[in-house]
Amino acid sequence: MSKAVVASPQWSSDVSVHLCLHRAPPSCVLLLPHGVMVVEMENTTSSVPAEPSMPASDGQNPVSSVIAPLPHPIQPVIPPVIAPAAVPSLAPIPAIPPPRPLAPLPVRPPVIRPPVPQNGEVGSSDSDSDNDDLNTRINQGSGEYEISEESRLVRERQEKAIQELMMKRRAAALAVPTNDMAVRARLRHLGEPITLFGEREMERRDRLRMMMAKLDAEGQLEKLMKAHEDEEAATSAPKDEAEEELQYPFYTEGSKALLDARIDIAKYSLVKAALRIQRAQRRRDDPDEDMDAEMDWALRQAGNLSLEFSEIGDDRPLSGCSFSRDGKWLATCSLTGATKLWSMPQIKKHSTFKGHTERVTDVAYSPMQNHIATASADRTARYWNDQGSLLKTFEGHLDRLARIAFHPSGNYLGTASFDKTWRLWDVETGEELLLQEGHSRSVYGLAFHHDGSLAASCGLDALARVWDLRTGRSILALEGHVKPVLGISFSPNGYHLATGGEDNTCRIWDLRKKKSLYTIPAHSNLISQVKFEPQEGYFLVTASYDMTAKVWSARDFKPVKTLSGHEAKVTSVDVSGDGGYIVTVSHDRTIKLWASNMTNDQAMDVD
Repeated sequence: MSKAVVASPQWSSDVSVHLCLHRAPPSCVLLLPHGVMVVEMENTTSSVPAEPSMPASDGQNPVSSVIAPLPHPIQPVIPPVIAPAAVPSLAPIPAIPPPRPLAPLPVRPPVIRPPVPQNGEVGSSDSDSDNDDLNTRINQGSGEYEISEESRLVRERQEKAIQELMMKRRAAALAVPTNDMAVRARLRHLGEPITLFGEREMERRDRLRMMMAKLDAEGQLEKLMKAHEDEEAATSAPKDEAEEELQYPFYTEGSKALLDARIDIAKYSLVKAALRIQRAQRRRDDPDEDMDAEMDWALRQAGNLSLEFSEIGDDRPLSGCSFSRDGKWLATCSLTGATKLWSMPQIKKHSTFKGHTERVTDVAYSPMQNHIATASADRTARYWNDQGSLLKTFEGHLDRLARIAFHPSGNYLGTASFDKTWRLWDVETGEELLLQEGHSRSVYGLAFHHDGSLAASCGLDALARVWDLRTGRSILALEGHVKPVLGISFSPNGYHLATGGEDNTCRIWDLRKKKSLYTIPAHSNLISQVKFEPQEGYFLVTASYDMTAKVWSARDFKPVKTLSGHEAKVTSVDVSGDGGYIVTVSHDRTIKLWASNMTNDQAMDVD
């Protein structure tokens, strides 16, 4: 153990420091008087020699170390000292190497997309090779930029769509003949088959239109047609040139008889329309006229309808029926091909007309005289007098006939056919005046306006069309039914039109507003025919395959009466001129007459 004495300059000179060896703790600090501090440290190897006294500075007394015994040694007070805990040595921290510089990211060249054509323009190139290079890569000096496969496909689809659009525009601008014989001749000139299996007239015309548009796009149409025209001009006479010019009109030119018929219809309709408007004004202004009370009376009578007579009409199902103008005669037709005439109101058979080779689909009485017309599946219509003599046969349809109707003047007859057309015939001469197309599927029903100015047709394309007979134009296309339309009828008020079809609904159209006013969910099966009461149009009658016929109010089109009694589909219905009788025919082969309990003086007056 070594003991070191440290003296401060303030210690006095007569104090000596005694160093001695004795047992003590490993390390201690002794505080002595006059500011002497003795530090004891452990030394296991050897004694530390006493250091010489430090020289005094600045005139102070030096402190000397003397090894000599003290006469009265002072025992120091050693306070307990807590040894510090041994701290293990830490491992040296390795040096962090400087960060390695990162390699530069490769710069991705931008993908250059081809410019998108604007406003339907198609980009053009000088050569096909340039166009191919543009579609695959674009040279940008130092690198090549590839167009993605998706961009290339999108561009191809866009170009294809633009080409199809331009083809359709070009086809719509071409003058294509409407005469079927001219269409066949043009196809023959172009080296194409004049007809395909099952091809109709309109399909053949569309095929010619697309063929001409394709040749026009390739720049070959004018050259090809000019070569054929030169060839025909060299082999034909000058008069044939005039015929060739008339062979390709922009419209189907009508005959002189059709022009005369349009003039006659216009004169007739103007007079009838004037009388109808004059009568409506008189009924409105006359205080004695109470139209509401009159309609209420008519609806009450219709609500009292009951089954008056029922008679077996034929050996096979009945397909049509029609009252004479005075209501004294009833004509019916059936699938046997025979038409029968019955006296009213007892339904006694008067005569039978036979002449059709197929089933008869409809019958209609002339509005002016007691003559009847029949339509058949043998593609013909026939005109008979009341004695059963055949007066005229109307031939020309390419498929079976459906419904038939007389013009109000009685001079013209309209027929609807499954060849997608309806035709107008002259009753006196038997000549076909008009072949009217316009429906995309078979035409089933036909009706004429009470003024005679309009005709309405309906068909299996779920569409009803209104035609102006004075000009030949389609003035309205009534869309609303979702299934084929089978029945159609004009109201005597002049502005309501009723249609019924396979969607089990009856729709009421307003010709003034050009839209549907009411949709009547009339039956649980398809509606085969609809008829307005012919005098004032106070009620509407619908026949259906649900074996019933129903009467509806023309004021709000609410149900008035249900005529139940048939045991099979009701195929046709008709209303007498005074509204007192309703007749229905059915597949159960029966004729049923429905009458109201009213006397002759209570019946409505027929104008």
